[in-house]
Amino acid sequence: MSFRPLTSAQMQKKSKNPPPDETYQEPEYLKSLGEKQQPVSIKLRDGEIVKGWIEYYDRDMVRLTREGAPNLFIFKHDIMYIAEIENGGRTPQSKSRAERGNNRDTDGHGH
Repeated sequence: MSFRPLTSAQMQKKSKNPPPDETYQEPEYLKSLGEKQQPVSIKLRDGEIVKGWIEYYDRDMVRLTREGAPNLFIFKHDIMYIAEIENGGRTPQSKSRAERGNNRDTDGHGH
């Protein structure tokens, strides 16, 4: 069975449009992570992994708030990826205000 080269019309038909450079979903995603104080793991281009939650972000950087370690301002161009950490790994200090407000002792005394 021999294969024929594709004609230019066939090549145009087969090629797909490339994905857009920007989906504009990043700000919404970072905002939702910050509002939930969702613990994240950020892998940097140099291979270092830092953990915390994203308190603030803008076009060029994110602020990572960490427990027991200094907070970091990280330039986005230094980030390889951001991964959410499962909620099971949360500590009481990293809970949101709404969650802390619902943590009452069952004896009703609030101790």
